[in-house]
Amino acid sequence: MKKAMIYMAGFFCLIYSGCSKEKLDEINTDPTKVTEKNYDPNDLLSSAQLKYVNIGYHQLLYQSTMMQLFASTYYYYNNGDKYINVASFTDYQGRIFNEGYAQASTIREMQRLASLKNQQANSNLINIGDIMFVLILQRITDTYGDVPYLQAAKAMQGIKYPVYDKQEDIYDTMLHDLENAINNLDPQKPKPTADLFYKGDIDKWKKFGYSLMLRVAMRLTKVNPEKAREWAEKTVGKTFSGVDDNAILITDMLSFNSQNGISLALRTFSDYLEVRWSKTLIDQLKSTNDPRLGVIGEVPLDGLAQNSNQNLKGNNDPAVQIGMPNGFDLQEGTTDIRNSPGYPGGTGTGTDFAPLGKYSRPRTSVYLKLGGPIFVMTYAETEFLLAEAKVRGWNVTGTAKLHYNNGLTASLRSMSQLDPLAEINPTVISNYVAQNPLDESSIQNSFKAINTQYWITTGTNFNFIEAWLNWKRSGYPELVPVNYTGNVTNATIPRRMIYLSTEILNNTNNYKAAVSRLAGGDVLTSRVWWDK
Repeated sequence: MKKAMIYMAGFFCLIYSGCSKEKLDEINTDPTKVTEKNYDPNDLLSSAQLKYVNIGYHQLLYQSTMMQLFASTYYYYNNGDKYINVASFTDYQGRIFNEGYAQASTIREMQRLASLKNQQANSNLINIGDIMFVLILQRITDTYGDVPYLQAAKAMQGIKYPVYDKQEDIYDTMLHDLENAINNLDPQKPKPTADLFYKGDIDKWKKFGYSLMLRVAMRLTKVNPEKAREWAEKTVGKTFSGVDDNAILITDMLSFNSQNGISLALRTFSDYLEVRWSKTLIDQLKSTNDPRLGVIGEVPLDGLAQNSNQNLKGNNDPAVQIGMPNGFDLQEGTTDIRNSPGYPGGTGTGTDFAPLGKYSRPRTSVYLKLGGPIFVMTYAETEFLLAEAKVRGWNVTGTAKLHYNNGLTASLRSMSQLDPLAEINPTVISNYVAQNPLDESSIQNSFKAINTQYWITTGTNFNFIEAWLNWKRSGYPELVPVNYTGNVTNATIPRRMIYLSTEILNNTNNYKAAVSRLAGGDVLTSRVWWDK
């Protein structure tokens, strides 16, 4: 481990801080330190996977509340809950950019070392790297718009100021890169040894690659439906086939740097007391007697002291769950939650009063485990996308209803992968799916049903960024924005994040060129290319 850390110090020194060649030569030639050829590139795969998945506050402060999955009265959640730029927390808007490119650089370095060591033997590792690169870059481009792709992560080749590619070109390249990588995966060749998603299972990686290809293709439905159809149809019969294919990363509670970042954040005192499931989500679950309601939420025990005690289980009876409306605070003015319509009252008295005590929080034993799983991409998501593709009349085997049922069943079944306490009885699942068939009365009603379930699935899996991105694409569910004094979006839900602030200074010309292509400029309300 010590050798690995020494090598990594040299790598990141070169990528990010411009260390002198003399210093790097010292690192690389010291006989007590690992060399490029001796370093195991597999370790960089697991590092990039962990960093990509375990993002904590990056999606809590914005996407979780923007999508009305969470609601919060605590001030730094005002960024997403109320569309207000609060203090230094706007820095989080650039985190996906900054850290995403760090992850991409790690992948490219992994591939370089793998090729240097033995390109043929490391073929699967290299091709998985290309799939990971697309996974990382799709999140970046969908968040910001035009970004570096072809010149990304090439500081070692002397490219310090990469050009921002047009998103249209990025999407074309991502699709072809995925196809090439998937075709070159070979189960007969050596497997990766430090793969946190599938433990080197190449067949599962092929399914993952095609499932990602489907997601990339479906992003194009508004701007280029014919290309979306062409690439979506290539994935038919090759995507995830069950919940056992779900891409999940298990975190490590014993190592601070590997603990579940969202769970760690939500265990912060202020967050634990003031982050609740949104009324929008809870009302949606109640409207269909959704069995997930009784496994995702809990109402704390009465009083402030018991509200804040993370060792005390709340009441998860579906009948008592209440979602908190977005757009309120605890500032004793007109927007104080205690003045909101339908406020249920708090619990406790005097100094032990908990104003949010009757609202449902994420169930602590299910979601707040420091070693808990993090969902990357699921069978349910893929089946919902296939259902939509079939509704569009594309060449997809099976019916839209079948794929929708598969997605809904898988979404409920996947709850047990969060924790055994969240397992839903199979009979309950089958009955619920039978009682809530796909609404096929019109194409738009089908789109609404499918994408509302996609939103519920990604939201209850804490994949808030994906919930936001698919909402931008589909328009469902039909969320009602809040209108809080001081908001910076004219009371509209943000469509993108602003670029990393240092790009203005460090990559000025390329940044300006990208911004000039954004209608409205580098602001939250501008739309990326495919979001028409």
